[in-house]
Amino acid sequence: MDLTNENVKKLRGLIVFTAVIVVCLWKYEATLKILSFVWGVICPFILGGAIAFVLNVPMNFIQRHLFPEERIENSKIQKKMARPVSMLIVLFLVIATIALVMFVLVPQLGNTFANLGKSIQNFIPQIQEWANILFHDNKEVMEWIDHLEFDWNKIMNTGFDFFTSGAGSVLDSTISAAKSIISGITTFFIAFAFAVYILAQKEKLQVQCQKVLFAFVRRRRAEAVLEVFSLTYQTFSHFLTGQCVEAVILGCMFVVSMAIFKLPYALLIGIVIAFTALIPIFGAFIGCIVGAFLIFMVDPMKAVMFVVLFLVLQQIEGNLIYPHVVGNSVGLPSIWVLAAVSVGGRLMGVVGMLVFIPVVSVLYALFREVVYLKLKKRELTEAEEKAMKKED
Repeated sequence: MDLTNENVKKLRGLIVFTAVIVVCLWKYEATLKILSFVWGVICPFILGGAIAFVLNVPMNFIQRHLFPEERIENSKIQKKMARPVSMLIVLFLVIATIALVMFVLVPQLGNTFANLGKSIQNFIPQIQEWANILFHDNKEVMEWIDHLEFDWNKIMNTGFDFFTSGAGSVLDSTISAAKSIISGITTFFIAFAFAVYILAQKEKLQVQCQKVLFAFVRRRRAEAVLEVFSLTYQTFSHFLTGQCVEAVILGCMFVVSMAIFKLPYALLIGIVIAFTALIPIFGAFIGCIVGAFLIFMVDPMKAVMFVVLFLVLQQIEGNLIYPHVVGNSVGLPSIWVLAAVSVGGRLMGVVGMLVFIPVVSVLYALFREVVYLKLKKRELTEAEEKAMKKED
């Protein structure tokens, strides 16, 4: 290898990189502490960027429809008001959603949980009557069923003892728990303020990031990076918009249909299904299990009706609504969607299920583009070889 200036720089960079890796592995405890400290510093800003990314999708939608370009083109006041008004509407919707969950969903869940013990106690005699009919010839089963008891107060006391003793050992002390809560609230408010700043100055920040990128990276690589970022944003925004709209439609369908058939917990189950439907593929079935259990404690026949209703609405949603609302927005075959959900759920839980589908979709689109470029180059190479053979 010729020791040109460029090769010397590459060799020097490789030596420095190797030395840093060796030092990090040698002093891995100090390295982990440093990484933990750095993560604690940048975590609010990463969370703020994620919040801004999510809120930017509905904000753009509102701004496009309330303040179209052709209408505000000649009005300086409307141009200045478009962004703040759209942002305020989005923030109002977010606060209204949080208030709905806190003042409607949580109290109803509390009432349901409080009445659950009575429902189970009232339901046990019915189970014993059915068991007498089914297992009257089996003495062992009948003896176990006759001694079946349900003490809700004992269960509550056991749970309380766990949280007072077991949770104390997990959290170490009340002071550490309070510190964690205060730290989490502080992180959230810093992240939220940073997200609002990003949304208000996103065009200016975008130009500044592009300048930094082109200043330190070669032009072709910078353009490739911007193309990847653009593809990522489009994929995530389409997927997020489609999933949210589809979840709201499905939740409303359940609330209306359950109210028509006079099934209990219509609003509660509709909200639960709307939230769980945000999880691709498996989410709505989780809501179905929760809803069927709650209704089963009130009336088993109505629980069967709910399951049948769920299967019917799920078919309507899967065959008619989902293809039109979400469609092929992520551009990912079904087998890869299932793989992304499985891997993401295994690594990061529910968040992984939501994140991995657009991530895998971006990787799939980039890999497909690379494959097409390779095929085109191969076709050109083969055509050149054939032309050369003809000339010979």
